[in-house]
Amino acid sequence: MVTQLPETWVLLSYRMPREPSTPRIAVWRKLKNLGVGKLGDGLVALPNDPRNKEQLEWLAGEIAENDGESIVWVATTAARRDGKKLAQEMTDARNVEYQALVTESQTDGLDGRAVSRLRREWRRIDRRDYFGATLRDQARLAIADLADLTDTSPDKAEARP
Repeated sequence: MVTQLPETWVLLSYRMPREPSTPRIAVWRKLKNLGVGKLGDGLVALPNDPRNKEQLEWLAGEIAENDGESIVWVATTAARRDGKKLAQEMTDARNVEYQALVTESQTDGLDGRAVSRLRREWRRIDRRDYFGATLRDQARLAIADLADLTDTSPDKAEARP
């Protein structure tokens, strides 16, 4: 369930040439890393804040450098339910990512390097978790539990049964 619904959204409408595909794929990866909500082909949204607006403006520049077209908009939804639906879709996507971390953290044979990697991934997901996904804390705790199991420091080793 989405806790805070933004009053406004920052939108990026863009179109890029199909060939070469590398710039188009790079833009889509960056959008994915930002956790955008996809409204349609070439139309994505994020909650409107200075960081998100700046990120989409940078991407608009990158799109233009690669012979594409783009416009950054700040908008409100006409109906509150539409904003709630978009926010819920974005939250659901974060929950899928957090669940993958929980599942992986329960894999046998992981070591301290895996814990570090999972923590980095959790932070990346958390940066794009705009609405407080329900599995956020579960993933964080699962990684912390794994860290406790993989900690081989002398103090921990003595405390283990």
